Amino acid sequence: MSEFWLISAPGDKENVQALERMNTVTSKSNLSYNTKFAIPDFKVGTLDSLVGLSDELGKLDTFAESLIRRMAQSVVEVMEDSKGKAQEHLLANGGLKEKMKCLKIDLTSFVTHFEWDMAKYPAKQPLVSVVDTIAKQLAQIEMDLKSRTAAYNTLKTNLENLEKKFMGNLFTRTLSDIVSKEDFVLDSEYLITLLVIVPKPNYSQWQKTYESLSDMVVPRSTKLITEDKEGGLFTVTLFRKVIEDFKTKAKENKFTVREFYYDEKEIKREREEMARLLSDKKQQYQTSCVALKKGSSTFPDHKVKVTPLGNPDRPAAGQTDRERESEGEGEGPLLRWLKVNFSEAFIAWIHVKALRVFVESVLRYGLPVNFQAVLLQPLKKSSTKRLREVLNSVFRHLDEVAATSILDASVEIPGLQLNNQDYFPYVYFHIDLSLLD
Repeated sequence: MSEFWLISAPGDKENVQALERMNTVTSKSNLSYNTKFAIPDFKVGTLDSLVGLSDELGKLDTFAESLIRRMAQSVVEVMEDSKGKAQEHLLANGGLKEKMKCLKIDLTSFVTHFEWDMAKYPAKQPLVSVVDTIAKQLAQIEMDLKSRTAAYNTLKTNLENLEKKFMGNLFTRTLSDIVSKEDFVLDSEYLITLLVIVPKPNYSQWQKTYESLSDMVVPRSTKLITEDKEGGLFTVTLFRKVIEDFKTKAKENKFTVREFYYDEKEIKREREEMARLLSDKKQQYQTSCVALKKGSSTFPDHKVKVTPLGNPDRPAAGQTDRERESEGEGEGPLLRWLKVNFSEAFIAWIHVKALRVFVESVLRYGLPVNFQAVLLQPLKKSSTKRLREVLNSVFRHLDEVAATSILDASVEIPGLQLNNQDYFPYVYFHIDLSLLD
């Protein structure tokens, strides 16, 4: 599953033992895989400031998740025919050890091996400053996303509008890709070549009558250029002075003269515009077949060890991959930008989760700061209810009212301004990595 539960409990002896009991039960029952979630020691500040930060972080959490989901969807849209491979591009940059910062790892591995990025978000700064840094970073990414996707969507719209001219039936579509210079009498003061749409059942009638529809029609001048399921496009050459008379007679016989005059410069311009738009769109996503076949990169040629909480035999996340994709090789600018900034936004989002755990734990459990954060990965969707029951039983002593309310949603928790079902005896936050669902 790509779902995680990020919880915390006080770090005193009693609750450390409770965590151990939780880990034993969940491991034996195969309910979840649990790992410690390291959070640095931040400057606490005042409790009033923490209350304000709690609200701000809740909004920032929602905004960050919305942003990365939009970016993931943008990757799908840009990749079009290769959208099934979009997940391979939703990766995070490093985050395990300093020497591994350059690596691309899958999102699950990043979360389960999370380490706070001290260089990007110094923990010694006031919490307000750290939150402000992340908020500004995410706001800038969103601004750039809007700008780039707007430009891409404009390009798509222009291309679609032009493509429509090359589709449809003979009555509506452009003819610039069908006709050629040899189909027309050009640069003549007296003669002109017209294009006539003839229904398929009337082909024989056309051949028999076109020369007599008007005076001054050039004999044996008709030629079938192309046809669709409804009819064919024929040429006919006649004197300019009888154009209107010929059109009238043709209409009476259910032949339609298509208004088209061969202009070599205009046809060339239209073809070049189509080629340019196709090229521009393709260049936004241009991944080489080799790069796609390689798939997502994870770790180098060794496993990364993680500190499990009770399932030491489970292999650490990660895999051997000797053929890591060269950075940006064969990729268009929009896809490359999306990959880089999706990673930045995702990393920022998980840091917001860590900040929320810290702030809520201090507000819930008090000072001095002493709590243990744990990341649980439910192993099956069907076992989440049982997992919740285990957590409720183990940590019931932390908040009897909250524990009771989980069983009876009608019980109100005094002073709590949220749905009872979102409140538990322990600090809890949800992480859902199903970004393409």
